[in-house]
Amino acid sequence: MPSFDISSDVDWQEIDNAINQATKEVTQRYDFKGVKAEITLDKKEKTITLWCSEEAKLDALNDVLQNKFVKRGISLLALDYKDLESAFGGSVRQVVTIQAGISKEKAKLIIAEIKESRIKVQAQIQDEQVRVNGKSRDDLQSVMGLLKTKQDTLKVPLQFGNFRE
Repeated sequence: MPSFDISSDVDWQEIDNAINQATKEVTQRYDFKGVKAEITLDKKEKTITLWCSEEAKLDALNDVLQNKFVKRGISLLALDYKDLESAFGGSVRQVVTIQAGISKEKAKLIIAEIKESRIKVQAQIQDEQVRVNGKSRDDLQSVMGLLKTKQDTLKVPLQFGNFRE
């Protein structure tokens, strides 16, 4: 029976490169002269911390980071922004969580979307991915097409792999 896996992976080296490029650009930009700005990556916690001494510049810092992510082929859907936090001395900080892997809640939403479409396939959660089985290859390809269109509403970057006949 044909099957494939749905996963949500990110390339950590590309994320690191994008952060380094964004940091370099911020230090060279004229509008950031005299403004302290910092982007830090914590791979264990899967978070990026944006810190800026002026609240107005935090959006510009975020914009630079997003541009670097797009240029490096990293989906912005992998970023989950938390609320702004006040830091010392009038500065602000924002924590961005990187979604690597599909959480149980998101996997349940994906399976619900597949069931709602009434395509004759079975889907099951396996660790941080979802396996889809079906009788025909056409059914599996229609599930892939459906999920590609639903990617924005699910807010998860999806990759399809491990296709087996």
